[in-house]
Order: sequence, then C-alpha cells, then structure tokens
Amino acid sequence: MFTAIDHVGIAVADYQAGLDFYTGTFGMTVAHEEVNEEQGVREAMLVPAADRSGTQIQLLAPLTPESTIAKFLDRNGPGVQQIAYRVDDLEQVAAELRAKGLRLLYDQPRRGTAGSLVNFVHPKDAGGVLVELVQPADH
Repeated sequence: MFTAIDHVGIAVADYQAGLDFYTGTFGMTVAHEEVNEEQGVREAMLVPAADRSGTQIQLLAPLTPESTIAKFLDRNGPGVQQIAYRVDDLEQVAAELRAKGLRLLYDQPRRGTAGSLVNFVHPKDAGGVLVELVQPADH
C-alpha cells in the first residue's frame, strides 16, 4: 500500500525560526519551499545533508490565524503534526482504506507540495495520528 515514509510534518509558529533551527542545528538543506494558499501554509521540505532515504521533514507555518496549522498550534503548540506515506496510486489506496472503514478528510485528492496529490486519514481512525497519503507529481 505504502512505498515509503515520504515526510514528517512539523508545525511551527515562526517559519524563519523553524527553518534556521533545522538548517543551522541539524545541517539540513532546503529541497523545496512554497506557499500553499489552499492549505493555508508556508512550507519547506528539508533533507539531511547526506540524503539517502528520500524521507523529508516538512516545516508548516500558518498563513492566517484560521488555517488548519494555526488551529493545530493553538491546541497543541509546535511539534509533529502528521506523518506522510508515499503511494503510487492515491485513488486506489483511498478506496482500499475506505473499504476498511477508515474516513478520509477529502472526498477527492487535493494539491499538495510540489504538485503532488494528497489526502488524509482521520486521526480518530489511525490511533490519534494524522496520516497523510502523498502521490508525488511524477506518478
């Protein structure tokens, strides 16, 4: 079902401070940055300097106080917000999960980072973890 752990999403209140911490402290490099108006976030995908796995850290900062990430920060403070699994066929995986009784947040996939397609498994159906499903743009 999953081909890899794509990334771990980290909610940060201050985008630049988060970026400075991960690059300065852990020596990570920025692989991609963008503003996703639809999701209400400014984000960066970070990779270790010696990237071997393809797994990334995604920093997520809210664009507005009403965004999902802002609400997460209000409830939980900064920290791990989600784990994302890479899939080859998001529609097929979503159908399999729905057939197993899991709820997905969106009826149809939405645009994610770098043109990927994404959907999320409701945390109440995944042991309290927000699970993101990511189909990279090149699939």
